This record gives sequence, C-alpha cells and structure tokens, in this order.
Amino acid sequence: MQVLNSGEGSAVPNTLEPIGALTGFQQCPVLGVGLGLRRPLLESTLTATDLIDWLEFTPENYMGRGGKAIRMLQRAQAQFRLVSHGVSLSVGTVDPLSEGYLRDLAALFDWTQPAWFSDHLCFSSVDGLYFNDLMPLPRTRETVRQVVSRIHQVQDGIQRVFLLENISQYLNTPFDELADSDFISDIVTRAGCGLLLDVNNVYVNSVNHGFDPLTFLENIPLERVVQIHVAGHHQFPEGLVDTHGAPVIGPVWDLLEWVLQRSRPCGVMLERDTHLPPFAELVPELKKIRQLWEQTGQPVIRSGSQLPAQASAEPSVSLSAPSASAVPFQEALAHVPA
Repeated sequence: MQVLNSGEGSAVPNTLEPIGALTGFQQCPVLGVGLGLRRPLLESTLTATDLIDWLEFTPENYMGRGGKAIRMLQRAQAQFRLVSHGVSLSVGTVDPLSEGYLRDLAALFDWTQPAWFSDHLCFSSVDGLYFNDLMPLPRTRETVRQVVSRIHQVQDGIQRVFLLENISQYLNTPFDELADSDFISDIVTRAGCGLLLDVNNVYVNSVNHGFDPLTFLENIPLERVVQIHVAGHHQFPEGLVDTHGAPVIGPVWDLLEWVLQRSRPCGVMLERDTHLPPFAELVPELKKIRQLWEQTGQPVIRSGSQLPAQASAEPSVSLSAPSASAVPFQEALAHVPA
C-alpha cells in the first residue's frame, strides 16, 4: 500500500486509488491566455482574439436556461475554446451529490464541449441548503477520503477531465490534522484529477495565515497544474479578501512567474468579477500574462470551436456578487465571486 507523507510526521495511507475515472489531465489541450466570460465585457471580449485564446464560463449561469444567456454562450463558443469553472458542486459536503446538478452539467457540456471543468475544494451546501460562499473544509484524513470518493463519482458521471481549485480561506478549524499543501496534494493525487492553481488565493492565505507562499507551492504537485488563476484582492483592516475586483499586484505576478518556470500548465486566466473596468484597463494584465507565458517557454496553441448549440431543459440560478469595496469586511467574505 502506497503511503503519502503529509510532511508533518503523519502519513495518509493511499487506500483510495483512482477507480475507473476518466482523469486524462495530462492530455489536456494547451490553450494559452484566458479570460472569464462576463456580460458587461462581452463585445470587447469577443473581438480581442489578439489578446485572448480561450474563455472560462460559470456553468450555473447557463444550466437549463435559454434566451440571452445561451445566445451569449453560443457567441463565445463560436469565437473561442471554452472551459467550465463551477461554484456549486460542493465537493466537500457530506450531503449526497445532486444527481440533477450533474445531469444538467453533463447536458450543458454536451454542446459546449469544454476542454476541462473545475470546481473548488470546499463545501457550499449542507442539509440540501446551498449558499453563495466557498466554505473551507477541516483538513483531516476523513475529509480526504470523503472528497476523493466524491471526485471519483463526479469523474465517472461526467466523463470529462476534472480540476480542483485551492480556495482562499479565512479560518482554520480546530480539527485540522494536515497542512493546507498536504491536504490538497493528497486529494488530487489520490483522486487522479488535475489542479487549478489560484496564485492569488495562495498569496491571500499566506498573508492572512502567516506562511511562506513559496513553501506552499514547493509542496504541491505542480505536474498536476492544468490551469492557473491570477486575480486581484482587497485589503481590509482584518486582512486580505480575494474579491477578483482589483488589479493584480506585484507579489502575485511573482508567484505566477515562479510557477510557470517550474510547470507546464495548459492555460493561465485573468479573473475579474467585481469592479469591472472598461476592457482597455484589462489589456495590460492580459499582456503581462502573455509575456510571462512566452518568456518561460510555454507553448501557445490558439484554438476556437464551432459547435452546434443544444441548451439543456431545466432552469438554473444566475450567480452574482456585489462590489467588494461597497460592503464591510464580513459581507465581502460572504459574497466573494468564484
């Protein structure tokens, strides 16, 4: 039996190997520089093919919907390769996986054909109640086993490459047994999935919890990084909050460069969800990502897709978030976008 060392004098037995899941993250297409699909920036985004190679969409905003939402996604799909980044899988909850959610997700993917799909290492539901937040999990061996089992179910059900994202977290639980880097490393390794690495989340957590971000990055499996998120945050008296509503700062760019020098991801994406500026103000950041991508020797493959659109049948709820600077710290935590 293989044993994964947690790095803290305790090891987690690897008793849950990947079981029949389509992992395949090693064969994901190289996409280059991406941006999130946002309605206020739609027209400028669709014409920026010199700056953007692919788009990320939030599936909950389109599952089971028609009308303007689906037409917007169809237009994006006609111009760019798409990637899905969900917010409601709640992979860490003890509730049963929602069969309806997975069914609607699969139906959406049937025609959007995302290069991969992802969600967060968190829970966002309990006892059937969903809420607009990404709650941190207790970093225990029991949680590792629970999350790995659920990822297997998701991969077997959807049959597409799945990535798990590290979240920004604003508390540690008294039940924690593993360091954050060991926790996410054990899960993605044993689940056989890829990693969506958010370098801004790493920075935010490092400041709020007082650890070295490079030590965290050195201790996670960079060979599993398929996608990278880079974003801005806001400073409050109580600490940093990952708002996706400000320009990317120097230390976060430095972390991105450090990772790109040591890994071969398939894409890097700029996240901007609140305080949306005119598109022109995002151009320098998109160019910065391109510069770092190219100077670290990453291959660039520009790809689009023309796929027939077949919307799924069930309605879903569109998620939105208020402007972070317009609310106090506690409310900002409760409404940070994904």
